[in-house]
Amino acid sequence: MPEPTKRPQRARGLGSVYRPAYTDRTTHARKTSAVWWVQYSFRGRVHRESSGSRHRADAVKLLRRRLGEIGRGRLVGPDVERTTLDELAAMIRDDYRANGRRSLDRMEDAAAHLAAFFGPARAIELTSDRITAYVAARQRAGAANATINRELAVLKRMLRLGEKAGKVDRRPHIAMLAEDNVRTGFFEPEQFGALLRHLPAPLRPAFLVAYLTGWRVRSEILTRQWKHVDFLAGWLRLEPGETKNREGRMFPLIPELRAVLEGQRALTEALQVATGQIIPWVFHRDGIPVRHFRRAWLTAAARAGVPGRLPHDFRRTAVRNLERAGVPRSAAMKLVGHKTEAIYRRYAIADEAMLREAAAKLAALHDAQREALRRVYFEGPLASSDKVLTKSEAAGGSALKLRAPQLIGKLRREMVGRDGIEPPTPGFSVLCSTN
Repeated sequence: MPEPTKRPQRARGLGSVYRPAYTDRTTHARKTSAVWWVQYSFRGRVHRESSGSRHRADAVKLLRRRLGEIGRGRLVGPDVERTTLDELAAMIRDDYRANGRRSLDRMEDAAAHLAAFFGPARAIELTSDRITAYVAARQRAGAANATINRELAVLKRMLRLGEKAGKVDRRPHIAMLAEDNVRTGFFEPEQFGALLRHLPAPLRPAFLVAYLTGWRVRSEILTRQWKHVDFLAGWLRLEPGETKNREGRMFPLIPELRAVLEGQRALTEALQVATGQIIPWVFHRDGIPVRHFRRAWLTAAARAGVPGRLPHDFRRTAVRNLERAGVPRSAAMKLVGHKTEAIYRRYAIADEAMLREAAAKLAALHDAQREALRRVYFEGPLASSDKVLTKSEAAGGSALKLRAPQLIGKLRREMVGRDGIEPPTPGFSVLCSTN
C-alpha cells in the first residue's frame, strides 16, 4: 500500500499569504475574500494585514517587505505607513496647548505653510529631498532663512512627537539654514530722547521702563499690574511662568524707574477717582491696557531719525549699559533675564574697560620698544624710512650713516632670536679639529 504523500511544511517565521473566508450575511453561505492578506509574527504577536489587492503577487511583496523590517529589528506596520501630515499637525497642536506654549500662533502659521506645500502627504513621504524642495520654494517666495528655520523646527517637532507615539518609523535628516539675523541696534541717550518725544503720551512710560530694565515690552512690561510693583521694598516683579524661560525676575526701583512708576500711579489714581473704575494695569490708555503700538512706534522712529529700530533694541541697550556701569555679568543676566553669556557674543557686547586696559598695555609695549631702539641705535627719536639714520661709532667717533632698510637688516643679524641662541660675533671664528 503506497504511503500517503505529505504536504511540505512551511518554514516557521516566514509568514503567509491567504484569502480569508467569511459568512455572507444575506445567504449565510461561506465565501472567500477576493483580497489577499498577509500574516506574520513579531515579538510574539501575530499581525494580520490586508494587501488591498486581488493579486497574490502584491501580497507576497508586502509580506517580504514586512519580513525585511522584522529582520532589521523594527516593524513599520500599516499604522506608521498611514500616518499623515495632518495627524502630525494635530499632535503638535495638542502638545502646544497641553504645555501652555505662548508661540501657538507662530506654530500655526508654520504648519499652514507646510500643509500648503506637502498637501495630504503621508509621514513616510517626507524625505530629505522633498524637504529641501520645500526650502527652495520658500526662498523663491521671499521668506528669510530665519523664518524657514522656524518652520523646519515645527516639522522636526511634529516628526519627533510622531516617533514617540509610534506613528513615525524614521525621521529624515533636516538641515537648518544659516541665519544672518544678528541684531546690532542700540539706543544712545540722545536717540532715545528723540524717540520718546515723538511717542504718544500713554506709551512713553512703558518704553522708558523698557530702556531702563531691558525687559520685553509686549510680554513683560505691558502685562504688569500694580500687584507686581512693591514701592515699599523697592522692586518691580515678574512672577514665575510669565517670562520666556519660565523663571521669575525682579528689578530694583532705581530712582528714575521709581519716578516713572510713581507718576503712573498718580495718573491711575486720578483716573480711578474720575471714572469710578478700578484699573489694575500699570500701563494703559484711559484704563484700557495697551495691546498694540506698532504704527505709533514706526511713526515715532521715523520722525526721530532712527527708522528701522525695534523695541527689542532696548534689551540690547540695557545689557550694554549694565556692562558699561561695571555690573557683574551674573547680576546683569538676572536683572534682564538671560541664562547664559551668549547674549554678549550675539549682541557683540564687550567689556569696554578690559578693552581699554588691553589697548593701554599694547601702547606701553610699543613705547618701550621704541625707546629701546632709540637708546641703542640713535641719538634721536626713530625717523621715517627716507631719512638718513646716524649711529656714533664707539672707536673713532665718526658717523656711520644707515638708511632704514640697512638698519632693519642689521637688527635681524644682531638681535638675539626667540630660541635664545646668540648669533656669532662678527670677525671671530673658532677652528675645530677632529684630531
